[in-house]
Amino acid sequence: MHYEEFRREYTAGGLSRDMLCPDPLAQFEHWLQQSVQAGLEDPTAMVLATIDEAGLPWQRIVLLKGMSRGGFVFYTNYGSDKARAIAHNPSVSLLFPWNELDRQVIVGGRAEKMSMAESASYFVTRPRESQIAAWASRQSRPVSARAMLEKQVQVLKEKFGNGEIPMPDFWGGYRVVPARIEFWQGGEHRLHDRFLYSHTGTGDWEISQLQP
Repeated sequence: MHYEEFRREYTAGGLSRDMLCPDPLAQFEHWLQQSVQAGLEDPTAMVLATIDEAGLPWQRIVLLKGMSRGGFVFYTNYGSDKARAIAHNPSVSLLFPWNELDRQVIVGGRAEKMSMAESASYFVTRPRESQIAAWASRQSRPVSARAMLEKQVQVLKEKFGNGEIPMPDFWGGYRVVPARIEFWQGGEHRLHDRFLYSHTGTGDWEISQLQP
């Protein structure tokens, strides 16, 4: 395969300072809304990068489930590899790859556990099958065959019947509180537009334009 042949020009549009909101979270929600309106599949899909106990980075796709108290929210099993990595090092990065719009947003910050009440409030909105899956999966642990996981799902369906399914105590949310957020808009001839919001620590944000 000739990898060098895979290239294209970025012509979706430019980005200038006067097009930006003073608050990066407002700017993010503006871009997210445009992604939804453009019909992108999975516009809330984001790549979560963590550092494990061995110092190795790892990435996976998770879904953004809200913006809460100045942070980006996702949910997971607290026994998963990502949760153990966050417990070791809460510094994480998020990437929203909106390729169809020649855009990406990169978030750097710290992940903090959400309260049980916040997590439970979301858990009750999940489809029943997803609630059962949260109980059935010991996320990131080995399994000898998919059939064993499916059998566990069936056991749980019989256990809970038609009753309410409680939230597992090993499952819940994280909020990624950003320290910096970069907005990237692809440009022609690789002259991309990049703007970085950096938190000053006093509640304000500084905006810098970066070279491509």
